[in-house]
Parts: sequence; C-alpha cells; structure tokens
Amino acid sequence: MRRSHQGGRRVSELQVFWFAALGLLLTGYAILDGFDLGVGTLHLFAKSEFSEGSDDHGERRILLNAIGPLWDGNEVWLVTFGGALFAAFPRAYATALSGFYMPFMLLLVTLIGRAVAIEFRSKRPERWWRAYWDFSFSAASTLVTLIAGVAVGNAIKGIPIDAEGEYAGTLLTLLNPYALAVGAFAVVTSAMHGSIYLALKTEGALRKRVTGWMWTSFGLFLVAYIAVTILTLVSVPGALKNFERWPVAWVLVALNVLAIANIPRAIQQGRAGYAFISSSATIASLVFLFGMAMFPNLLHSSPMPENSLSIYNASSSETTLRLMRTVAFIGAPLILTYTTTVYWIFRGKTRIDDTSY
Repeated sequence: MRRSHQGGRRVSELQVFWFAALGLLLTGYAILDGFDLGVGTLHLFAKSEFSEGSDDHGERRILLNAIGPLWDGNEVWLVTFGGALFAAFPRAYATALSGFYMPFMLLLVTLIGRAVAIEFRSKRPERWWRAYWDFSFSAASTLVTLIAGVAVGNAIKGIPIDAEGEYAGTLLTLLNPYALAVGAFAVVTSAMHGSIYLALKTEGALRKRVTGWMWTSFGLFLVAYIAVTILTLVSVPGALKNFERWPVAWVLVALNVLAIANIPRAIQQGRAGYAFISSSATIASLVFLFGMAMFPNLLHSSPMPENSLSIYNASSSETTLRLMRTVAFIGAPLILTYTTTVYWIFRGKTRIDDTSY
C-alpha cells in the first residue's frame, strides 16, 4: 500500500508539472504571437503605398516587416503546446479536437491564409493585388485571435461533455455570448499589445500615428477587461473556487492590475519598452488567472461537472509523463535560445530594403 501511495503521489506531481508546463507554453504563445496578430489587426489602419501623401513603400510594408522575421517562430509555441497536450493529456486533446473540429479547421485555414498573405503581398506591384492581400492578412489575423479567445471563453464557462468524455454539443453551443465576449476581449488585447510593439519598431510620422493607436486600443482593452471580468463573476460561479483554496493567488490579481495601470503611464512618458513589458506582464497574468479558474480541469463539463476531463483522469502514464519531462528539460533551453537570438538579431527600428516583404 505504501508503494502504491508513493507511486500515486509521483504521478500527481507529474500531472501538475505538465499542467504548469502547458500554462507556460500558452503564456509564451499569447505574448509573442499576440503582438504580431495585433499588428495584423491594425494593418488596414496604416497607409498603403497608393494612399495620398504616402511614399513608395507605404506604412503597411513597414508593419509587415516589423513582424517579418518573427511571426513564424512565434507560432512554434502554439505547435509545442498542441504536441504537449497530445502527449501528456491525450483524452483531453481528443475531446477538444473532436468537439472544436470546425473552429480548429477554420483556425488552421486562417493561419495558413495569413502566412500566404505575408509572403505574397509584395510579389506583384498592382494596386488590386496588394489590396487583396492586405485585407486577407488583417482579416485572418483578427479571426485567429477571435477563435482563440472564443475557445478560452468556452473552456472557462464549460462545455457539455458526456459520461464517455465526448463533446455533446454543437457548433452553435460554442458561439454563446460569454465566449464571444472573451473572443472580442482577446482581439482588443492583441491590438493593444501589437500597437505597443509597433511603437518600438517605427519612427517619424508613423510613430506618431502608432501613439494614437496605443491610446485607442488601450481604452478598448480597459472597457473589455472590466466587462469580461463582470461577466465572468456573474456567469461562472466556480471561477473563484481556487482563489478561496489558495488565497496567495490574489497577489497575482494585484500584479495584474498594477501591470495594466502601468501601460498608460509608460505611454504618457514615451517609454514604449516599459509599456511593452507591462503589456506582456498583463497577458501573462491573464493566462495565470485562466489557469487558476481551470485547475485541475483541462475541459470543464457544464452542467455535469463529474464528466470534466482533469489532469487526473485524462493524463498519460507515469512513464510517459516522466520521459516527456526529460525531453522538455532538454528542448526548452533550445527554444529559448533560438527565440532570444532571433529577437536580438532583428532588434531596432524597421527599415525597408531589397530583401523586405
């Protein structure tokens, strides 16, 4: 009995480890891909090379090249998150992909369409050609963020799961008002994060326009933040359950509020770097609050909580979890080194040359 108890404890520790690891991967993706998706959402607000008073390059090419060396590397975090979820918690992965099949297919199509738009826009000089890819890039970026936000909203609110662990709803079930509100919140948060990133990468007249985007997007973010917070407290009764269990988690709530408060302060002082750090901290703390609302569930079943898929009933074996942890300890430094190197090489203001998009 003692050996069994110790073995159970080891499995539990590994399950909690992988829940936390998934949270870190999601945080990395939300921060890094968050700003380049936000740049895509803002893309149509920039002047093209065909606009009155614009130069030969136009502002939109600067926006594309501000994220050009980074956007595909940022998506590594999403791929790694999906792979880790599949290997560590296969039952939750299977239910999520079967239940969210159409949204995931749409997400895949928009991610591919966005990549094609980035690569194709500058291949031909015609006005109609560039206008088409400009719209595709902006629409796909916004849709990716919206879908991701709707998925998070449904995870928090809960989805119908039967006794066999299968999704028991329809596509319309996922399009409920709360999930759509979280999706809209994700879009404005990404736009705010992207505009602050652009303040680091632009100069001159475009930099002044970006300052206006930062203020506008922050205002929208603040309204959406308050609205989604109220909606969560009203429509998700169990959202604060873990905060009552571990009161120390309220410290992260306080840090979240401080990070948000520092964004307008840094913008007002013209310190875009501090604003970007605060924006990143805001996103990281929001992912943490999402994890606190979910733990130990990966997919919360509503209205039948006993059918929820948690880290305890949806995980792989102890051997698999332990082997994956070893692989993670080897792979994580490589990803961090690659990411740091790319960001260091392409630091500074964005300028157009012959190799640009």
